[in-house]
Parts: sequence; structure tokens; C-alpha cells
Amino acid sequence: MKAPSINVLGYTGQNSQFVVKTSNADLRINQSTQYVPQTPNPYEYILAGFAGCINALGQIVAVELGIALKSLQIEITGNLTGSQKERPGFDSIEITLKPAAAAPLATLQKWMKEVQFRSPVYENLVNNTPVSLSLYEDAAVV
Repeated sequence: MKAPSINVLGYTGQNSQFVVKTSNADLRINQSTQYVPQTPNPYEYILAGFAGCINALGQIVAVELGIALKSLQIEITGNLTGSQKERPGFDSIEITLKPAAAAPLATLQKWMKEVQFRSPVYENLVNNTPVSLSLYEDAAVV
């Protein structure tokens, strides 16, 4: 059985608001890395998606390991490269997990390692994932 695909569609017009349509929501993205109130930039969306993945897996793995997870705080900091000429993006990403659970440290460490191992976002950021970029020319505009 073939693994499912995930598809999103992004669009911007003359108002320069970039909107991405997903199967469940419309996301509005600031087109620069500068702060614009109530509009996350693309880097913040990457980190938010990473946090969301860790949270979802954290909840599942906690149940599997018998950990009563009362709450989970996830802090992610991405340090951007100093120069866009070198390698654009993050130089490093630091994640701090703060689970509220009555569990021994060794159990929580096992939980954290399992979440890390099963995270598709972690896997894609740490290892090279092939990306294909294509260009479609709109004959009506040319």
C-alpha cells in the first residue's frame, strides 16, 4: 500500500498576502522574515510544525509507555544563519521539552528518545530529503 501524500496550495496576489490552503485550514504567511503582527513568517511555521509534531507524538508515546502526561511545554529556538550566501535557513535548532508527569527521569528520557526517533519532521530536518522544484509557465500571462 502506497503511503499517503500531503498536499498544500499557496497563492499570492497583488495584496502580497500569501495564503496556503491545507486540507483543514487556510494559513496566512508573512512573506518576509520581519515581524508583522498576527502573521507568522515561514521560519516560525517550520518551528510551529515541529512543535506540533513533537506534541502529537509526545502524547501518543506517553500513553504507550504508561506515562500520565499532565501537560507538555515545548520551546523551540531556531538560530538563523548570518549570511544568505552561505546556507540560508537555520544554523541550529534547539528544543526544550518540559513534560509535567510523575515519572522517573529514565522513563522520561526513554519517552523523549522515542518521540525523536518517530518524528517525521525531525527526520526531514536532520537528513537530506530529496526535493523536486518545477516551473510552470502560464501562457496567458506571457
